[in-house]
Amino acid sequence: MPEGRLVIGTRRHSSWSLRGWLPVRLAGLDVSEEVIRLAGGVTPEVKARSPSGLVPYLEHRGAAIWESLAICEYCAELFPKLWPADRTARAFARAIAAEMHAGFASLRQAMPMNLDRHFPGRGRTPGALADIARIEKIWQEARERFGGAGPYLFGADFTAADVMYAPVVTRFLTYAPELSAASRAYCDSVRAHPLVSAWYEEAGREPEAWRVTRYETELA
Repeated sequence: MPEGRLVIGTRRHSSWSLRGWLPVRLAGLDVSEEVIRLAGGVTPEVKARSPSGLVPYLEHRGAAIWESLAICEYCAELFPKLWPADRTARAFARAIAAEMHAGFASLRQAMPMNLDRHFPGRGRTPGALADIARIEKIWQEARERFGGAGPYLFGADFTAADVMYAPVVTRFLTYAPELSAASRAYCDSVRAHPLVSAWYEEAGREPEAWRVTRYETELA
């Protein structure tokens, strides 16, 4: 019997579900998955299964966690490698993860997550471009200070910071904004991670009816 369950939304579009799913799988939690079709907002199906009416929602060994960054922290208690071992690196990782969690609304609005579409040049609003510039600066500093031992932000391990930025990578792959060579290399590394690849594969198997129409059109 599984030790709990993880409720997520449509993989194709739900960036927060990806942020909840990745740490659960990295930590090896024995939980069942329940995937709910999203329609671009809160639905009765999600409200019936999650205290917040949002996804992701994790139940595990009596714990109930309904927020992505909290899921990362919970999983890190069971799998400490989700955060860097070095105190300074760990503090930096937590700061940039929290910044992603709380910010970059312009990017999210202009370039919604859509895994198998390609809209190069779209969504380049001033706000989105400012967000992209800040994200590239974050990635550059993390890689230069802490990432020398591997392809991810803090080296060889795919940490909770990478988890928080993985949906950003999917947006960059979809909308193809101009990025530095280092940022493109990081995006390629995240996309090639086995769990991220598995998420893409599962998204490709979702029913056509689950597609959210407003995310399927080319945004100006």
